[in-house]
Formats: sequence, C-alpha cells, structure tokens
Amino acid sequence: MTQQRRPASLALAAGLLLFGSLGIAAAWVLVAMALDSQSSWMALVAAADAALIVRLARLRPGFARALCGVLATLLAILAANWGIVAAWLGRHMGLLPWDSMLKLGPDFAWLLMRLSNTATDLAWMAAALVAAAIASR
Repeated sequence: MTQQRRPASLALAAGLLLFGSLGIAAAWVLVAMALDSQSSWMALVAAADAALIVRLARLRPGFARALCGVLATLLAILAANWGIVAAWLGRHMGLLPWDSMLKLGPDFAWLLMRLSNTATDLAWMAAALVAAAIASR
C-alpha cells in the first residue's frame, strides 16, 4: 500500500512562507550588522529557503509554487533591508533595532534603502528572485 502525498492547504503554506521569510530576514540583518555591510548575497540564501519551504509545504509544482517562492524571497529582501536600515540608524541614535524599526517611516526607509544598496547589491537581489522562480517551480 502506497501513501499518497496530500498538498498542504494554502493557509498553512502561506504561514510557513511568512515565518520563513521573516526568519531568514532576521538572520540576514544579523549577518549584515556583524560584517558591517549590506550582505546582499544573503538574498540567495533567502531564495533557497523559500524554495525549500514551498517543497516541504507540498504545494503543487507549477507557476503558483514558483510565484509563492518569488514572493517569499521578495518579502525577505524587503524585510531584511528595512531591518538593516533600522539597525544602522538606531545604532547612531542610541535606539535598539526593534525600537528603530517601529519609528522608521516608509518614505525615509525607502530613501535609505535606495542610498545604501549599490548596483552589485541590486544584482544579487535580482539573481535571487530568478533563482527562487527556478528552484521553486
């Protein structure tokens, strides 16, 4: 008797992807603060993490699973950049990173993200989105 694999519910998969994206973003912020750089290569780690999660969640292969992997990677990229900017700014203002994250407005965060990411950083992030699409399908 063989067991059939049942696909996970979409809500469970979305929850796993949310927690996975935020978890890898937190690790990315820690690496960036330890190395005192953007550490944009961590975007590829986020893509691998998202691809693993969609496979473990047993989502059906195809476009929807690839899209879920890309969106989870994009969430990790945005959350990590927000966290890196907030931690850097908080350090200079005497705030803890989570206090700074709550006080940082979206417009100022977007400005600081644009200023802190070089063309190489953007290339790492774009490569991660492509890798997530390919690895998640």
